Amino acid sequence: MAYVIGDACIKCGSCAASCPVGAISEGDDKFVIDADSCISCGTCAAGCPVEAISED
Repeated sequence: MAYVIGDACIKCGSCAASCPVGAISEGDDKFVIDADSCISCGTCAAGCPVEAISED
């Protein structure tokens, strides 16, 4: 199950830097996760300082 980034995202980039497969990129209002590339490891969620990332 892929992870998603919610509206609480502050665009700090910690999730993108921690993603081992590069599935996270900067969107217009927040970072976004490519569900097809996400391996559901949870590394991004563990490193998010505002807990904006959850399982889809």
